[in-house]
Amino acid sequence: MKITLKLFASLAVHLPAEVRSSHSLALDMEPGATVADVIQRQGIPPGQCAIVLVDGVWVAKAARAGRVLSEGEVLAIWPPVAGG
Repeated sequence: MKITLKLFASLAVHLPAEVRSSHSLALDMEPGATVADVIQRQGIPPGQCAIVLVDGVWVAKAARAGRVLSEGEVLAIWPPVAGG
């Protein structure tokens, strides 16, 4: 199954260099793959996944291991940010 992974800010280092500027990568995943599976596969530290959206819908930390992805969905992840 194909999904799109988008990683922003400091998380972009977990994308291949040739797609970092677009922040987006098409991934082939096994059917039944979860948000947590993608995070693990890409080597992203789970503690660095502050904002996680699937097709624009927030996925809470506790739900990531059980949120199964479907063909064509977009998984977008942002690291913790600070500001004022």
